[in-house]
Amino acid sequence: MIKPVKLAVVGVGNNTSALVQGIALYRQSGSLVGIRRPMIDGLGVGDIDIVAAFATSEEKIGRDLTEAIFLAPNNVPRLNCDLPRAGVPVTKGLVDASEVQRVAAALAGAEVLLYSAPSGRPETARAYAAAALTAGVAFINTTADPVARHPHLLDSFEAAGLPLLGDDLASQFGTSVLHNALLRLLKERGLTLVSSYQVNLGGTEDFRNLVENPNTKKQSKLNALPDADKVEVAPLGYLPHLRSQKVAHLNIEAQGWGETVVSLDVKLTVQDPSGAAGVNIDLIRIAASALRNGRGGHCAEATSLLKSPPGTAI
Repeated sequence: MIKPVKLAVVGVGNNTSALVQGIALYRQSGSLVGIRRPMIDGLGVGDIDIVAAFATSEEKIGRDLTEAIFLAPNNVPRLNCDLPRAGVPVTKGLVDASEVQRVAAALAGAEVLLYSAPSGRPETARAYAAAALTAGVAFINTTADPVARHPHLLDSFEAAGLPLLGDDLASQFGTSVLHNALLRLLKERGLTLVSSYQVNLGGTEDFRNLVENPNTKKQSKLNALPDADKVEVAPLGYLPHLRSQKVAHLNIEAQGWGETVVSLDVKLTVQDPSGAAGVNIDLIRIAASALRNGRGGHCAEATSLLKSPPGTAI
């Protein structure tokens, strides 16, 4: 019988809530609804045990993980499943680089560290990566902050035989995935792109944070799109009443045969944390499988799940 993945998480926000609830739901129901890959190297979606969690919110520190994921400002809906206590108290997260050793010690027993804190804190992201490297743990960066794109860090993980996956997950069915598919379809059908834009609105703390720290996220979104020189990504909009729902608007202007006009407008509405969890569940299993097989550095099979894998712009 295959051993469950021992997972540690940084950030006890909506994305972690959606992941924790989803793992419990699929364990109990046996459903395959919304699952892209039921098995990855023998690991099912329920084969994840969370062994450590880190946060900076004083309200969450010390609480059991399954209690902390429902505390404000988290606002992801509750899923229809029983959620027993995890027996994992939320630990105070890393405040500065001097605490790398403390965090590394707290990772004892973990195989994979999922970094799911807000974007816009590159020094913090890289400090957690350093802690994972020290502890001998695979690292997944779900944020737009450059970690896996830094050659020195990537080389260090590869030399240590530790997977480093990142940067910035491409949501299960989000704006970037849809926009990319439409732009590629345009090209395949022989149309010429004139211009395109996307607007993203949401009500989570991650959206609020990205309104204040938009730079790395904008570049990461452009990394995920072809013909990026003709695409504009508007600044993210934070609307609290949307809660965990994301609303995106896409526009594409193109020319077809005879330079005739083609215009496309699309509206997408999704639960943003669920979209993240639907990808994180694959990244976690890919990282664990690579670790167990002694494959360090970037995993090619994770590339399609990321907006800004190694080699893309910072």
